[in-house]
Amino acid sequence: MAALEKAKGVSKAALRNLFINVGGTNTVLRRSRGMVVVSRADSEIYQDDIDRVMKAAQDVVRAKNRTVVHAITNDFIVDGMSNVSDPTGLTGNKLEVDSFVIDTFAHDVRNLEKVVEKAGPVIGGFFFNPLAVARAVLTKNQRDLGVAVIDIGAGTTDLAVYEEGKLLHAAVLPIGSANVTNDLAIGMKVPIEAAESLKLSFGYAIARDIPLKDKLDLKKVDQKSKNQISRRFFSEIIEVRMQEIFELVNNELKSIDKEKNLPAGVVLTGGGAKLPGVVELAKRELKLPVQLGIVGPGTLPCQNSEITEKAEDPEYANCLGLVLSGHDLMRETGTGFENLFSKILNYFLP
Repeated sequence: MAALEKAKGVSKAALRNLFINVGGTNTVLRRSRGMVVVSRADSEIYQDDIDRVMKAAQDVVRAKNRTVVHAITNDFIVDGMSNVSDPTGLTGNKLEVDSFVIDTFAHDVRNLEKVVEKAGPVIGGFFFNPLAVARAVLTKNQRDLGVAVIDIGAGTTDLAVYEEGKLLHAAVLPIGSANVTNDLAIGMKVPIEAAESLKLSFGYAIARDIPLKDKLDLKKVDQKSKNQISRRFFSEIIEVRMQEIFELVNNELKSIDKEKNLPAGVVLTGGGAKLPGVVELAKRELKLPVQLGIVGPGTLPCQNSEITEKAEDPEYANCLGLVLSGHDLMRETGTGFENLFSKILNYFLP
């Protein structure tokens, strides 16, 4: 509610264009192919034919408790001729589309809508979290060459893979940086809050880099604890869980034959990506070039130095990606969002 109050201070229009991320392990990406017969006697393809074939592709989602979040076109096929980016105006008898359909539980989306709209705003759209993150941090060159973006959040890790400028794969993995905190709390027998504080202050993802003699005084974060523990043991707990995350990522890459085979490498984002040593661990586990993801220069049309600083923080990639994705959508529909976009960035982002 506090965030919505801030949005009101920007512009009333901001509350008519609220964009929300959709994620979680309930969200599924499906490859789908739709086909329709061109309706006109002269066989010329019009927009209504494209709309019909896109709808046909979405029919892969048949369950009543599921709803489509995105339908992403890879390419169109006209009478067997593939790699058609825009079939409008072409002639043919049969129109097909190769696409990805991203769907999630309908009641989750409806509940989000009810909660938000009860407070006053109007939802402008929903975006799948991995796609929003990719919008914020990936360059066109990276998407063309082949790249994976990995967003390590608290409860989940999101993955999106691109090649030749197109989405190749996406997944939500049921593990995140909060699992690291839970492991530390159990291993060191301290409260969750204390484990999180120690992780942020002393965490390191590669245990062998920590000298054996280094100790951590647990009393600094938990008055009930009088123990000192080995900092290397502390890092071993972190490393094991982070290795598990990257193993799950590798399994996804194997499923699409992209293990160790992404020329532009991996881009890490999310709060978990800020853990010292995590880039080096990812390089070791994934056998790919790895870098932290930040929003590129000139991507954000604002002069606020604080926002520019946030753009260089991988933790805010999701937030910035939602704003940029919303901006793209509003621009495509000609809603006149340019000035409002800049105001939101300068006033609303944390």
